[in-house]
Amino acid sequence: MKCQWLLLCFALPVFFGILSSASSFLSPTGMDFNGVNVHRAAPARRSLLSDPMEPETAVVAAMDGTIYLFDLTTKKPLWSFTSGLPIYSAYQAPVDKDNLSNIGSGYFIDIGTGDDWELYAHSRLGKLKLRKSIEVYVSSTPQIAEDGGIILGSKRSTAFQVDAKTGRLISSYKMPDSPTPNGNGESNIHYKSAKGEHGLPGSVNLKPNELPLYITRTDYTLTSFVPNSNKVLWNVTVAEIGAAFLCQGSDDAFGGADLDSGSVEPGTRFSMPLPCNSRAQVLRFRGHNILERLSSRNWLPEALSPDMILPAQPNADKVVIHPENGHTILSGLSEIFSMFVLIIIFTVMLVGTICLYFIVGQLNSSQVGNVSANEEESRMLEISGDSGEKMDEDSSSDNKLLLNLNHPTLCSGDGRTIGKLFVFNKEIAKGSNGTVVLEGIYDGRPVAVKRLVKAHHDIALKEIQNLIASDQHPNIVRLYGVEQDQDFIYLALERCICSLNDLIQICSVSSENFPINQGMDAESMQYRMRLDSLKLDLQGVFLWKENGYPSATLLKLMRDVVSGLIHLHELGIIHRDLKPQNVLITKEKRVLCAKLSDMGISKRLTGDMSSLSHHATGCGSSGWQAPEQLLHRRQTRAVDLFSLGCVLFHCLTGGSHPFGNPLERDINITKNKFDLFFVNHNPEAVDLLSRLLHHNAEKRPKAAEVIAHPLFWTSEKRLSFLRDTSDMLEREDWDSEILEALEATSRVSMRGRWHLKMHPQLLETILWYRDYSFDSVQDLLRAIRNVLNHYRELRPKIQAILGPIPEGFDAYFTSRFPRLLIEVYKVMSRHCRRQEWFQKYFTDSAL
Repeated sequence: MKCQWLLLCFALPVFFGILSSASSFLSPTGMDFNGVNVHRAAPARRSLLSDPMEPETAVVAAMDGTIYLFDLTTKKPLWSFTSGLPIYSAYQAPVDKDNLSNIGSGYFIDIGTGDDWELYAHSRLGKLKLRKSIEVYVSSTPQIAEDGGIILGSKRSTAFQVDAKTGRLISSYKMPDSPTPNGNGESNIHYKSAKGEHGLPGSVNLKPNELPLYITRTDYTLTSFVPNSNKVLWNVTVAEIGAAFLCQGSDDAFGGADLDSGSVEPGTRFSMPLPCNSRAQVLRFRGHNILERLSSRNWLPEALSPDMILPAQPNADKVVIHPENGHTILSGLSEIFSMFVLIIIFTVMLVGTICLYFIVGQLNSSQVGNVSANEEESRMLEISGDSGEKMDEDSSSDNKLLLNLNHPTLCSGDGRTIGKLFVFNKEIAKGSNGTVVLEGIYDGRPVAVKRLVKAHHDIALKEIQNLIASDQHPNIVRLYGVEQDQDFIYLALERCICSLNDLIQICSVSSENFPINQGMDAESMQYRMRLDSLKLDLQGVFLWKENGYPSATLLKLMRDVVSGLIHLHELGIIHRDLKPQNVLITKEKRVLCAKLSDMGISKRLTGDMSSLSHHATGCGSSGWQAPEQLLHRRQTRAVDLFSLGCVLFHCLTGGSHPFGNPLERDINITKNKFDLFFVNHNPEAVDLLSRLLHHNAEKRPKAAEVIAHPLFWTSEKRLSFLRDTSDMLEREDWDSEILEALEATSRVSMRGRWHLKMHPQLLETILWYRDYSFDSVQDLLRAIRNVLNHYRELRPKIQAILGPIPEGFDAYFTSRFPRLLIEVYKVMSRHCRRQEWFQKYFTDSAL
């Protein structure tokens, strides 16, 4: 009840404050900050929106730089003057197409054809529309490419003052090449009047019957230079034209007064093309037949859109010159329009206050008896806005997702605000069912905004539920908040630099130069360009060693994926759509981390459930689903392990797939037809992937077993395992079951007598202390253990042969006996898994 009264106490003073401000705002006279009398402009006789589709005149700019005022009724120019050079020019140097190695040396930037003034990147494969305007592009220069190429940008502005009735050029202003302040503190602007040129602007040469119309011209130029040369590769210059009409001394505040045109027969009358005290962009035409283009009227909606006619000073009263005393005064909005705005503001505040009054009352009453809600429920209610019921996975239509409806949606030039979330227009990625990922900011934090179509609210609800339950884990993408508008649901997610699929593409040898194939569409071309821009952020990242084995960085990322999967499975969540595109990469302090995302079709096991029904709803992505998903059989956590096998193969091979090309994968999965040829050099990978991709779901290992597999071991742990195994075998009888099983692997683990694969000087050192049987796996392990234990006592030459401990030492024996570790591991796993001394090698407790 106290909160309700507080709301009313807050709203009423604000309301009366608005009325008080309105009375002074609507006053016909007032005082400026210096005490000077301020006279408001005359009331408007015509609205900005009156007859918006039927203008009588139009200011247009022709290709050659001539500015025209056209009478749209007679289709005749009323006047014209030249603003300078053509408003568009471009140059592209001849390019040797046979020597193009990448897009960086084989593209140029230009604008579209016809009246399309957007920027496009052109290459031998076609053109791609850029998201930046030329103004934004120029502001981002200079740019330096990896090959040494340089792009420079420049901006040059000119202002013309012409008579609105006759088009007579009264004066012009432009900056010199190197503007410097002069002795009296004024800018050294180049000023030219109708009577001649001056270093500084003097009095405006207005005649008594002239109305000043200001035309502005801004020329933007982009120039690209050949690497390590001053030769121009390409350049493009585009001029933007604007107009501002101040209507000094005009009785009609909106340009509707009758004007005697000096460029037509006496007595002809016309209206100005834009409202008084406003500005707008001038239409630009690249074609020669302007009359035909104006006659079509296809340009009218664009020319008269609110984005084209803008106030001279947004969010402030417009500045006009009083004709009598020359003082600078404030011209407010018309009283009618202002009163209309105030009425709307008051109505919104009053309705909002009443709604908040009852909402707070409902929340206060609903909180009674719910103080003991657990932490997960509390987070669920905080993010979703639910009034008290816990959201269930299979919630009915009566338990709909309630999001932040109390925050308004506001728009700006670069995006829109929805509650606490600001969504930029920049798209990061696309998904299925109309899902789009955009850049955004949530509570001051950069985020990735996943925008879902509201019709698929069930998918959004599942993803929100699963993220709330799991997002505290370092390998699950964080959820910061949820907002919605009339059409979409917005998830504010942790911002990542790229996906695992992107990272593999960037770092793989096959895509080092990002080849662009003939016939590639604009979307694919744009993807390649985005990968190219990410290369700078990922410099120094190597995913594979020279011998084809995964680097420490890649092993960590693969462990991250498994760790995230373990966490989901411990919570009873089956992801069901695990693939490289749904694994996101973050970078903090030069350390990469992998995080699972996109759990819109995940399922959560409840109670004693260990599997889903035979007809579980939702389907994963083609080529990454387990056979039981494709065949609509019983689904367990094992479906994620199958997908994990495909993801790990993708990582280890630089982007390949164990079930072939995309068109054949699903068929090959159902037929259990896979090929591990590309990882045959890595026996640990072959062993793990063979188990993960097993057609029988019950034969696949659990996620906790996967992370303890030797594929993820460091060199130090590999050597430790071999040494501990050798020590244990010393205590075994010669005919023990473990020794028999171990020696049975000699054909594959040693591939012949092991002394033949040793360096002669190393072998001499080994035999100095004792004799060995060169056909015995146990003796090979003993030799490795003895050399490792006495490494510091070895001669420097022998140490150099072995390499440093642990990486070099491990690499020496692995290169000669690649299957030794995995064969010994399989034997010890069968016989010693439960022994206390060896448990650290079969669980993730040591990781």
